[in-house]
Amino acid sequence: MSVELNSERMSSILERVPWATWVMTAAHDGQRSGMIVRWVQRCANEPMLISVAVKKCHSLEPLIRDSRGFALNLIDESDRLLLKKFDTYRAPDEHGDPFDALEVSTWATGSPILRRARAAFDCEVVRHLDLEADCELFIGHVLEAKVVTPGG
Repeated sequence: MSVELNSERMSSILERVPWATWVMTAAHDGQRSGMIVRWVQRCANEPMLISVAVKKCHSLEPLIRDSRGFALNLIDESDRLLLKKFDTYRAPDEHGDPFDALEVSTWATGSPILRRARAAFDCEVVRHLDLEADCELFIGHVLEAKVVTPGG
């Protein structure tokens, strides 16, 4: 499925990418995980590519590596439930499945898409860079996207 990149709504969301709060999610072999990420940036228009810096040693990393996909869910910065469930500093597998009691769907990559997300991107990994730092970098090709309009 192609993503319409010329729409005003999509452009509006993409312009907010570096300043927004995102929940990055992935799933593989019956396991799923997610974490808050703030270092997100569009890095190409054709094809649409997004880069995400991810804290090392999180339960999300092996799921992204094995599934070769991830989703980015734009959340409201005042959503205390999501901020708590997907706290960046949670230990792997701490408190069980963070998606329990949340409505989710899946798209092409199988990564969880939060129904309460204001926007979402489903991405296939095209590059992974293991930096000599506390984070690693994933670059994803946007396969599908959604934008929730206010009141809808």
